[in-house]
Formats: sequence, structure tokens, C-alpha cells
Amino acid sequence: MALVNDPQQIRLAMIGMVEGNGHPYSWSAIFNGYNKEAMTECPFPVIPEYLGLQPPEAFGIDGARVTHIWCENRADAEHVARCSKVPQIVDNPKDVIGQVDAVIIPTDKGWEHVDRARPFVETGLPLMIDKPLADNLKDLRTFIEWDRKGIPFVSCSPLRYSPECQALRAQMASVGELRLLTMTTVNSWERYGIHALETIYPFFPTGGWQSVVHSGDEKAGIVHIRHECRAEVVLAAISDMFGGSLFLNVHGTKGHLSAQHNDTFHAFKTQLTNFINYLQTGIRPIPFEETVELMKIIIAGVQSREQGGKRVYLKDIDME
Repeated sequence: MALVNDPQQIRLAMIGMVEGNGHPYSWSAIFNGYNKEAMTECPFPVIPEYLGLQPPEAFGIDGARVTHIWCENRADAEHVARCSKVPQIVDNPKDVIGQVDAVIIPTDKGWEHVDRARPFVETGLPLMIDKPLADNLKDLRTFIEWDRKGIPFVSCSPLRYSPECQALRAQMASVGELRLLTMTTVNSWERYGIHALETIYPFFPTGGWQSVVHSGDEKAGIVHIRHECRAEVVLAAISDMFGGSLFLNVHGTKGHLSAQHNDTFHAFKTQLTNFINYLQTGIRPIPFEETVELMKIIIAGVQSREQGGKRVYLKDIDME
């Protein structure tokens, strides 16, 4: 059942912007198209670069448009609106209530998401929340309680939909039984570890994740995760490793495969299209149980680092 009144005319609000994250520009442009001249001044040069590689017909998602935007700095909101053709700028996030059908929170600081989401949860507006949903137990418990109450929201990394990594998964028969997967990313474990984690997650059956060891620090997270299927996972989140980011390596009993994620546009568009499908059908693109499991692994990594690299067992993480 649709979560919105008119599934073919969905009005979206883009709410929030944090340093180092240009999603309000790129996600709004994927929905609305963009002003090419204005976008050359985007403070995230990679965005006009990959947008410029797409033909005009690649933009737009049927049935939806970003109609409102709010950023902490109004000048940022005005610039996004000009670049990505957003018609309405608001001075307070709550101003979009009653004006839109759903809200996108495009910020990637998990510890802020409960507070950012709460005004819209209280009014029943469906939400898409950028990854990670939460990076601490208190906030994850809040989202679990909201889910139990039937609050509609989704959250995931676009790397789940990476065309390059999906193509690699289609070749897994050549690898044999999985023994080792590695994935790299920039930034911190709290903010970007989910990119690496959600890339490797579809290689495994849901459940069966056993333990996490974070042997690095806040600038260089080296995280070892064990699954009951005997395959080992090593994820690296290193703050300035821009030249070696988003490389996936899969090793098995018969062979190995490698891929690098490059097609950001289509990963984002698939993620956003799935959100619109959710609004139109009421069917989550990813079971919430998977999101909870992913967040528990992120939280276990934080706990392990704070305990000097101690192995943290997921079964010991109390969700009640």
C-alpha cells in the first residue's frame, strides 16, 4: 500500500547539509535535473564531473521531484536550489511539514539522525536517512522502537547498488567457496565504514555475523569481521586514502576477483529510485532486520576501538 496520497506526484524535501557531504546537490539533481553553469561552482568538484557524463534523459525519477530544501546555512540552500532546480527554500526544517509527501535527510553523521528525524517521525512523514542510520546503541534502539510503531523510513549505502560490485557478484562461481573479502574506503569508520560494509554484505546470508575487531584508530580503521560461513572480512577506512578507496577484493578456494566502484551516479539513482518505489508500494527495498544487523556491526567496531582492539561479539550487544 502506498505511503503517499498520490504515488505519481511525490513532493520531496531535502533537509540538512554537513561538511564533506554534497548529497543535497547530487541527489536533488538526479531527481530534478540541474543547471550546468551553476553546478560548475559546486564545492564538491566530483559532482559536476560525474553528472556531466550523463545524457539528459538519465535525470529524473518518475513520480517524484525535490520541491523544498533546508540547510543549516541559508546560502548553501540557495546555492543547491539554483544548481539543482529546487523551487522552494525554507528557513526551518519543520516548515516543510504539510508541504511535502516525504523527507530525505542527506547527512552522514549517524549520531545526529534521531534528532534530525524526530520532527518528521512525529508527524508521520516517510523518511530516507543517509547512511549510517545510527552509530550508537541508544539511537539504534530508538529507530527500532520507531519501526515497531510502524514509522516509515529506510537507510542504506548506495554502494549496495554499485554496478561494478554487482557485476562482480554475478561472477562468484569462478571463485569457489569464499575465504576472504577486503574493501577500502576513505573517511572514518563511523561515517564511511558502512560503505565498505554494505558492499560486502550481499555476499553473505543474512545473519551469521559473529564478531568484530577494530585494530586501528579514528583516522585509520582496520576492521576484521568474522562470519559463521568461515569467510573472513577485512575493511579499511583510512581518512586520506583517496587514491585507494572503494576497491573490493574477493578471494576463494578456486580463484579471486577485484573491482573498484566508480559509477556513483547509477548507484545513487538506484538507491533513490528504490526509495520512491517504497513510497509507492509500502514495500521496503531492504528488510529492516538487515539494517539493524549492519548498524550493530558498525557499533561493534566503535566499541572494539574504544576498548583497545578487543574482539566484540555481536551476540553480546544488548538491543533491549
